[in-house]
Amino acid sequence: STKYMRALQPAHYLLKIESFDVLSTLDKYDSGVFEAGGYKWRLSLYPKGNNGDNGSGYVSLYLSIEEPPPTQTVHVNYKLFVHNKLQKKYLTIQDTDEEISSFNRSKTQHGFPRFLSLKEFENRSNGYLDEKHSCTFGAEVFVIQPAKMREESFTLIRYPTQNTFTFKIENWSKLGTDPLSKEFTFEGRQWKLLVYPKGYAAGKGKSLSVYLEVQHLNEKMKVYAEFNLRVLDQLKNNNKDKRFKRWLSASHPQGGDADFMPLKDLEKSAKGFVQNDALVVDVQISVVSKL
Repeated sequence: STKYMRALQPAHYLLKIESFDVLSTLDKYDSGVFEAGGYKWRLSLYPKGNNGDNGSGYVSLYLSIEEPPPTQTVHVNYKLFVHNKLQKKYLTIQDTDEEISSFNRSKTQHGFPRFLSLKEFENRSNGYLDEKHSCTFGAEVFVIQPAKMREESFTLIRYPTQNTFTFKIENWSKLGTDPLSKEFTFEGRQWKLLVYPKGYAAGKGKSLSVYLEVQHLNEKMKVYAEFNLRVLDQLKNNNKDKRFKRWLSASHPQGGDADFMPLKDLEKSAKGFVQNDALVVDVQISVVSKL
């Protein structure tokens, strides 16, 4: 077992004893019932030690389950306490490495037969008993319930099928500065292919700005993506292509380039990017994370 002092009182139960000297005439004292983790529990105190569990010369303290399930085992991480009135802290005792204890109909009790030596406990200068022989014990019980556990896995999906999304922008010569977008669904998420015809931020007035933007992330969520943004050369297939690797979040949902390509290159019909007053932009997603 592991012992240490802490200031915070136990979360689930306190057993206050006014006259430990009177209680010491009993071999065993069972506390009242308390609830924690959906089950009922008691503290079982052996004031003179549990001789049957090698506890002679010690205070023995146990956690006991009431009404254990007929067929189930209850898995618990628990701590037991005794208050030190001088230090105004709780001596805390738990299994080494926070080992999990299992309670069922055949094993209803776990604890510490050598919780604290009687010699140390009864010496008032140590702070556990006061002049009125009063003392306080406590318990914290954390039930592990796998059925209620939320499981999450971080998975990278590489080279998924149907991973190219195309945005054909008509009437290119008539467009102003407002951004254009095409929304699509990919791997269970909403995405947006975003194009600024006259540039954005550092590229404003001189460059075409192109971005991939993930939609509807909450403030804690992150998505990793590797993708290519392309402006298609509709004559010679000499496309303008840039690759990106990005962690995307609610505060930074976009990956792309404000200076994706010069606007003057779009104006040259020989380059083939604008044909029949239409520009074609696409995104190819090669890797994306999925929760």
